[in-house]
Amino acid sequence: MRDYDRHFIGGEWIAATGRKSIDVINPATEQRIGRVPSGTAEDVDSAAHAARAAFDDWSTTPATDRAAILMEIHEGLAARADEIAETITAEVGMPIKLSKIIQAGSPIGQFKGMAKVLSAY
Repeated sequence: MRDYDRHFIGGEWIAATGRKSIDVINPATEQRIGRVPSGTAEDVDSAAHAARAAFDDWSTTPATDRAAILMEIHEGLAARADEIAETITAEVGMPIKLSKIIQAGSPIGQFKGMAKVLSAY
């Protein structure tokens, strides 16, 4: 079971500002498989500000550096593909075969594809 009490904002795990949480239920078994913090308006504002600040740096990053970063993300996702697919299957009830292709596989391919496009610049 995975219980979280933080949000990933601005590259860091930040304590949630509220006290409420959301149970993650496996629809096939109706068992709780985890818990996540319920975001507050303050959490959303923090995430939006962090994303805006990150955009300024990202938008001036050379294409070759962006391509390298996207390939690192691709490799990280590929290394955790089974874990990602299993989590999606448990959270939404999608068959594991489809989770591996769609939920895990598509992002892996997209990051690699975008890195390849950027490498051409």
